[in-house]
This record gives sequence, C-alpha cells and structure tokens, in this order.
Amino acid sequence: MAALDATSSSYNPVPEDPAPNLYIAHHATSRSTTTTTTTINPTDLLAHAQTAGYDLLTTPITTSHFQSRVLALLQSHVQTLSNHPHSSDLPAPSIPSLTPADTDLTPEPTNTALIALISPWLDLGSPDPLIADISHQVFSLEIAYAAFCGLSNILVPGPSAHADSLQFARVVLDGLGVGPYVELHVLLPMRGGEEVEEDVSAEGTHLGELVRSRFLPPEPADEAEEELDGGSELYGSWETWERIRTMCNYHTRLSIALELPRHLPPIHLQSRWYSEPVRLLIMPRTTFLRNAANHPVLSKPHQIYLSQLLRLRYPPWLLLSNTHPLPLPQTSSPDPTPAESSNTKKTLLQNNPTAHLQYLRHLQHSQPPLPPIERFGRGYQDYMQSPLQPLTDNLESITYEVFEKDPIKYTWYERAIALALVDLQTIKVSDSVAREGVVVKVAVVGAGRGPLVSRVLQASKSTGVKVQVWALEKNPNACVLLQRRNANDPLWAGRVEVVRSDMRSWNGPEQPSPASTADAEKHPLKLDLLVSELLGSFADNELSPECLDGAQHLLHPTHGVSIPQSYTAFITPLASPQLYRELLHERGGSSSGGSSKVGKWEVPYVVLLQQCEYACTRPRQHHANELATADDQPKPQPQEQKQEETEPNVQPTWTFTHPNPHLPQSPNNITNTHNTRTSTHTFPTPHPTTLHGLAGFFEATLYSSPSPSSTANNNNKNNNNVKNNSSQKETTIQISTNPLTQPTMSKDMISWFPIFFPLQEPLKVEGGGQVKVQMWRRTDGRGVWYEWVVESFGVGGGRVGGGERGSSWGGMCLM
Repeated sequence: MAALDATSSSYNPVPEDPAPNLYIAHHATSRSTTTTTTTINPTDLLAHAQTAGYDLLTTPITTSHFQSRVLALLQSHVQTLSNHPHSSDLPAPSIPSLTPADTDLTPEPTNTALIALISPWLDLGSPDPLIADISHQVFSLEIAYAAFCGLSNILVPGPSAHADSLQFARVVLDGLGVGPYVELHVLLPMRGGEEVEEDVSAEGTHLGELVRSRFLPPEPADEAEEELDGGSELYGSWETWERIRTMCNYHTRLSIALELPRHLPPIHLQSRWYSEPVRLLIMPRTTFLRNAANHPVLSKPHQIYLSQLLRLRYPPWLLLSNTHPLPLPQTSSPDPTPAESSNTKKTLLQNNPTAHLQYLRHLQHSQPPLPPIERFGRGYQDYMQSPLQPLTDNLESITYEVFEKDPIKYTWYERAIALALVDLQTIKVSDSVAREGVVVKVAVVGAGRGPLVSRVLQASKSTGVKVQVWALEKNPNACVLLQRRNANDPLWAGRVEVVRSDMRSWNGPEQPSPASTADAEKHPLKLDLLVSELLGSFADNELSPECLDGAQHLLHPTHGVSIPQSYTAFITPLASPQLYRELLHERGGSSSGGSSKVGKWEVPYVVLLQQCEYACTRPRQHHANELATADDQPKPQPQEQKQEETEPNVQPTWTFTHPNPHLPQSPNNITNTHNTRTSTHTFPTPHPTTLHGLAGFFEATLYSSPSPSSTANNNNKNNNNVKNNSSQKETTIQISTNPLTQPTMSKDMISWFPIFFPLQEPLKVEGGGQVKVQMWRRTDGRGVWYEWVVESFGVGGGRVGGGERGSSWGGMCLM
C-alpha cells in the first residue's frame, strides 16, 4: 500500500498563524499617577498611552475631592448618631450629585478606550448598614456618570475578606441595570486567602476602616481550620465569584478582572479560572521576574498560562498595573552637558517605562502555531450547533465540503480499507482459481460527494486487489455529482455504479448477466465490504446503528466486513459557564435547529469545546492504545512542556458492533429495541465545582485485521503510519475524539466536535464528593433520543443536589 499521511489529503493548513489579538492597558492604582496632580485630562493621557504603545487606559471616575466630601458627610452623620443615642433609625445621608470638581471625565469619542475605576475606598459588602448604604450610593453615582460619558467597561474592586459577598453581588446586579451597555469586571485574586494589590492611595481612607464596632464580625473560633487541597481556602476567591455570578443569574455583561500572582496556584485552579469569563487580566509589577539583562520577563508557567488564554476565542485584555508611570512629554530645558546626556541614557536603560509592554508584545508575536483543530474551528469555539438530521434532510454541498477537509479521517479510512481488501482477498482466494481473479465487492453507503469512493479505488490501486464498487446515496443532488465524477474522474473511470436509494431499502446489487432475473432473486449478490461514515459526535447520535442494521442483510454472512467495525460513546462531567450563559440568555426559548421549535435544554449540542473545564479528573494513566513509538509521538509545543499529572475522567457508556451478530437475518423481523442502551457512572470530584452539563466523545475501530502477517508484510513497507508490533496479533486502525486517546489514535482529526448535554440548573459539587450520571439511549420507532440524570453527593455520601431528568425527546434524531 502506498504511503499515506496528512499531507496527501485536501487539507492545506495555513503556513503561518496571525498573531493573536491582544489589547494591553496601562493601569495605576495611585491617583497621583493619573490625572489629579497634573493638568493632563484623561483624554490627553490616553493619547500619550497610545503613543507609547498601549491600547487602553484605566481612569478613576471621581477625584479625591469627591472622596473628601463623602467622608465629611459620613463623619457628620456618625457624629449626629453618637450625640443622639435614640436616633439609630435615622436614614443614611444622601450623597449629592457630582460636580465638576468631583470628576475629570467628560464625554469624548475616545472614551471607548478608557476603563473606568470604581472608587477603591468603597465597602459594598460592609456588615455596617450605614457604610454599605453610602458605598452603594457612590457606586451608583459613579456608574451612572461613567455610562453617561461613554465608558462601558468598568472595573469594580471585589469584596473584602469579611464582606458579605451576597450583599456585594446585589449591588453589582443593580449596577448592571444602570445602562444597557455597562459591563462590570469584578477584581479578584486567583487564590483564596490572598488579596489584590492595595488600591487605596496613601492619603485615602477605606470605608471598611469606619465600620462601627457593634457590626464587626466575631473572630473565628479556629483560624487553623481549613479543608485539604481543593477546599474552601484555596478556592475561596472562586467561590466568592460563584456566589456573585449566581446572584446575578450569569449576566452576560458581568465578568472577572483576575489578578495574576507572582506564584501561580495549582494547575487545577488555573483550569478553573480558564473556564470562567475572565475579561481583564491584571499583571502587577510583582508578577514579573528580571532576567540576566535586567529586563522584565514572565516565568515559564506564567508564559504557558498566558498562551492558553491568548488562544481563546475572546482573549482577555491585559492590564499592566503599577509597572511604570506613563512616559509624558518633557518640558523644554537647556541642552544637557555630555556627562548629563550619558547619565540619562544609563537611567533609561535601567528604567525603561515601556519594558513590560514591549515584552508582552514580544510574547504576542511569538506564540506557537495553532493545532489543526483550532485552525479549522476558528470562530466556532464554544459555539453550539444542533446536530444534523442526515436521514430526513439532504445536505448542501458546502456541508460535505467542510467534512472533506479533514487531514486525518479519510487517510485513516483508506488505511483500514486497504487492510480489509487484502484480508478479504486472502479469504476469497480459497474459492477462486487464482488470487488475481478475486474481485472484492464493495458498497459505500451514504457516499455523499464521493470521498470514500475515491479512497476505496485508491486502496485497490495501492494493494493490487480488484474491486467492484457501488456508491449508494439518497440525496438526489449529490447523486448528480457522483455520476459526473464517475464519468470524468480518471480514478473512477466509469468503474462505479451509482445507486440513488436509502441504504435501508436497497435490495442489493443485481446478479450480473448472463444470470436471469429469477436467479438473481434466488441468489442475490452479497457484498464483501460495507463502508460508511455515519458516525456523529456521540458515535451513534446520527443513527449509524439503525442505518447499518438496515443494510446488514447485504453483507456476506460469513466473511462480510463493515467499516467501521465498532464504536463506543464516552462521557465526562463538564463545567462551562460560557455555554450555560449562552443557553440561558442568548438562545431565547427554543433551539433554532430543525423545522420545529424545540426547547433549548432538549438538544445535545455539537460544540468545539474550549473555554471549559473537565470537572472530574484522575491521576494520569497510560492507555492501552498508546502504541506509537518515540518517533511517532508529536513533539511537544512550548505550552505542553510541563504536563499535568492528572487527566479528565472520561468513561465509556455503550458500544455498537457491525455486523451485529444478534440481528435477525430477515430485515422484516427487525425492530429497534435492540439498539436501546443504558449506563451508570460514578465520578469522584477532587475539587469543588459547578457542573453545567456532560461532554460526549467517541472511539471507533475502523478495522482490526486478524492476519497481521498477510496485511502488515504486504502493505506496511510503504506506510509508516500503520502501527504494527510483532508482539501483537492484530493490526488495528482507530479514530477517536476522546481527549485521552485522540493524540495517539487520530491526532489532528477535525471532522467531529464533542457533544454537549446541557443541565437546565447548574449543579454545585463539593470537593471530595461524587457525581453520579445515568444515561439512556431510547427509541419509539420514529426516532432516537437520549435522557440523562446527574446527581451530586457530598463527602459523607449524602445527596447534595441534582436529579432532574434531561431529555432530547423534543429534538430526537428521526429515522
């Protein structure tokens, strides 16, 4: 067999990926570095920032003058309360509207490049109702004025350590209602127990310091009490965010401003934040190291994490915080002396005001190339599509064309077909005069535009095995193209018989002349090989079992081969706030897939998963399919140098095999009850999380040869891709979308995205608990649908939540 590899397919990868979009902002927590101690207004300061190479600039909404006014008003009210002990029920004072002295902002066209800062001295979740009320009033005034000036992106300092996060979330929810374009980004640290860099200027007073003693929370009884890895301490910041976004009902204009620490937390917590809507990534000066040349750089783990974030469909903006003041125009002065000029150059080299910015631009333009699946799916990351209805709908040519661009699938199919042809020739030669006289009868069912037909003919050519080929297709439009290819394609050369029919109703090839029609009915031709590409994202979700059952009577009863021979569906629990938020807010009340309106929670969606987390992991295992030699293994990219020691806990659900040995011989006696399935799974949860659905994958064995000596010896000399080991008794060609096995079974295959079974209500899961999943594949004679139930159990084994039944009955795949 001729050598086959990805370069022989129709897929032409882009030779060089463009640099990812990266917006970088200058951020300074001290007001003295922005506008209040100079005559430069925010608009002019933004111009200087953009001249220096920044895209965005943060700016406070109000001035220190406004802060002084608020504090004076608060102190006066507190004094009134202390002088009149029985006046505790007095309402909080009303904060007057802003005056020109309270803010430097004005409406300008360039304000879209400004990120507004809510005053860091507020205490929105204060236990003191007076402080909370004053903070809420200031918060509302600032958001309203920022929105009036055209600043839609607003950075909100997160709740303090002892704040009421639900009260904080309620205020944030009010802020989201101020205007239709206001986007709030809550500033949080990555790790629980840590705080972000101090945001209050040296002369400022945080309202949290003014909480009255009777409202202060009691000291914890046991400060040493904390849970193990994955407990509330490590995940404290994320759990705060979880309460905020749950209170705000996964609002589409609410996101995170995440501060990147000098030492990154464990990878499982990095993965958690990766799955969340991080819109701003704060990078303080302390995040950076200094290399031998005294230039700021990021550690290798930081570079890896940043590379992962830059590959997102919508990468976060980077905020360089307190690295250097903005370089501003210098006032005119006498020409320096040579000695002064030399000293100035040395100072600039040691204190380059844009060194951190230049380094990030360098990283932006030196990212590793994207893998084929991400190139192919660019723009479709986390985009939910309803599965195809291949039996009831006729596909458009462009749909076929997209599938045909896969660099791996058809190559692997050709390898499997070639192995099967040689084996079938060996089996049939015992009934023939000579090997050269053997003809293998092959039908490609669901031929589409004919890519598998071409692979059959190419495999025949490379192996020297003669074939007789039928191309079966129910789509009348595709049949026109098949007939044209048969007439014009030199490889086909009129050797293919095109049949327009549903494979389940085809009676099979007619007996060639000179046999009579009566003899043909008594002794119909049986096929040696049945080739199909009916697999869906969950293996059987596009009715491959039902279709191949209906065509099984066409196969020779003793040696007939089906490609694929078997396939197994897999599932794992998934945390994906992005997908849940889209379903909740952006999909209306129904799915747009199909001719009738279907409840949006009743559809298993096909989606290129990216910004998500496999919530249930286990220690990394070595899988039986990892047979590739060292030379075959993919070379690690920079972001893969440090491999995590855990892997997703992906479990098999059920398997279908073809030909089905338990199927009745007469197609008239076939019902579909034998294709129903059920499975039960238990997934330990090492860390606290919130589940939003199940991710589904598949593995398929295209062909497993029982005769390695005859197949591998004849064909492997020209095909380095065929994995053959003398200690093995079989040579097997497999494809996979399972993240555990795809790198070794079918790396870079792009034809299938995973499937997503949504949960209508997010399911909270404790660290150290378990998730129980039950799945059903059901049928009623009209179609096939799935049902799923997910439950959460705590550390002690008690049921915590879940149990609602999900069902795709309303959007079943019709037979």
